[in-house]
Amino acid sequence: MSLKFTYLLAFCLAPIIFSCTESKSSQPNVLFILTDDQGWGDMSSHGNEILETPTLDQLAKDGAEFENFYVSPLCAPTRASLLSGRYHLKTGATSVSNGLEIMDAEETTLAELFKANGYETGIFGKWHNGSHYPNRPTDQGFDEFIGFCAGHWSNYFDTKLDSGITEIQSKGYITDFLTDKAIDFIERKKDKPFFCYVPFNAPHSPFQVPDKYFDKYKAKGLDNELASIYGMVENVDDNIKRLLDKLETSGFAENTLVIFMTDNGPNSHRYNGHMKGVKGKVDEGGVRVPALFKWPEKIKEGKKIESIAAHIDLYPTLAELCHLKSIPGRTLDGQSQASLLMGTSEKAEKDRELFTHVAFLDKELKDNPGALRTNQFRFVYKGEQPELYDMILDPSQQKDIAGKNIDLTQGLYEKYLKWFKESSVNFQPVKPTFVNTEYVELPTYEAQFSGNLQYEEGHGWAHDWLKNWTSKTDQMSWLISSDKPVEMRAYIRYTCPEGQTGSTVRLSSQQNKVTATISNAFDEAPLESPDRVKRKEAYEKNWAEMEIGLIKIEEGEYPLVLSALDIPNKEVAEVKSLVLRKK
Repeated sequence: MSLKFTYLLAFCLAPIIFSCTESKSSQPNVLFILTDDQGWGDMSSHGNEILETPTLDQLAKDGAEFENFYVSPLCAPTRASLLSGRYHLKTGATSVSNGLEIMDAEETTLAELFKANGYETGIFGKWHNGSHYPNRPTDQGFDEFIGFCAGHWSNYFDTKLDSGITEIQSKGYITDFLTDKAIDFIERKKDKPFFCYVPFNAPHSPFQVPDKYFDKYKAKGLDNELASIYGMVENVDDNIKRLLDKLETSGFAENTLVIFMTDNGPNSHRYNGHMKGVKGKVDEGGVRVPALFKWPEKIKEGKKIESIAAHIDLYPTLAELCHLKSIPGRTLDGQSQASLLMGTSEKAEKDRELFTHVAFLDKELKDNPGALRTNQFRFVYKGEQPELYDMILDPSQQKDIAGKNIDLTQGLYEKYLKWFKESSVNFQPVKPTFVNTEYVELPTYEAQFSGNLQYEEGHGWAHDWLKNWTSKTDQMSWLISSDKPVEMRAYIRYTCPEGQTGSTVRLSSQQNKVTATISNAFDEAPLESPDRVKRKEAYEKNWAEMEIGLIKIEEGEYPLVLSALDIPNKEVAEVKSLVLRKK
């Protein structure tokens, strides 16, 4: 048992004692709503004259809004920082797929902190910080989970979701369904305070939305993509209203802290205020997002906070606001914003430096863009000449002033490099998957591969698969770990058309090998998809499953390698995943 879990177990078993000024009633419930790829400009109160978000607009009026709140440029890194209070490079979550989205299991999450302080914890939506033990939501402090662990989902209507225990069949539109489950969670929490995390996957692509919302924005003259995005956002707005109404009718509203944020800039070039940049960019528009906090009679209505703040601040802020006793964990990077929210301070005590890094799957970590934000300046590094912008005089980043401020630019550059070096010192480009469980599925988008193999879509995002397996020198492998020897039955999920069967595949685990011949053809067309525009991601398909054999998994950490011994036709198969089940 790890040191982290030993500490948590000891804490949870010990009585929780509050001082006379920190009674149980002083601990509010927390409803934390996060959307996916919704930009700062995707609120009508931020000057968007087309989109309608009355619930979010009212939420901003009823509480406090951070005017300059920053996250990471991509999904999984932001989520890791929000949950841990630490810069994502330190948590292991450096990108969005290929295992680089996984948050280190030794990070202490908000869910673990709340749970250790007597809260009921639930997550309803997109996790995106690991899909294998011990990195799943239910391994990281959440009592309940309904949603999915990958970076995106393939179908938003009547789909199969994960409950942490088994698959469940959803009904209707996914945002509506996840809201239903969050409401059910809230309704059942009568005796203990709750931490309810609702990370909606809208308006992330694929762009699927009910007709009611799509038709409304098409009637405004928008193209299919933007009509879908704005329709998805308005649907989210309607579902947030459902959540807030449930707090009212359940009697929880007065003692519930409601938080709304988004995880990065917009996923297309659309209205985003005056800002430069979109999702994936380290410019202002890629990382500045809405951040709303409502707590009746505690946080002043209509409050605007100008000081810069960031995702890393959520953990310490909630710990202070909710009077949470600390638990053992790694050093936080964030600063509590409780005094600004509660009105005991009007601005930050001193200027801050917030760091940003974005990692793309086709680049070395050090070669990716980064940035440093102070209250006045944005330093931007994109692997070429560093840039500098005065964000007070030039909020749209139109004039690079690095050449006229050489010493300042060099000083910020050195600070950024120092931060990057310290934050990335434990970076693992390939992470092992613990396989000594009853069942584990190893998708090919987590595999290392060589030879002629390539991804169907190209990037290796969630749900992609490997094709063009044409040579005996082609290999795909997964780095695995096991704490003891175990025998497991291995299967591949594949497609192979008529006339291409007969190849013999081999799975190798150190000195242990099993082989099988693909004898059954299976090659169905992609599933029908209600996308409004052609998606960027791979389409959803059905897959055949074939047993390779019983293989012995040794104790330790090493690659599990899949290759072909014989290829009588053009191609072996297209492979979705390798599945291991205890015999």
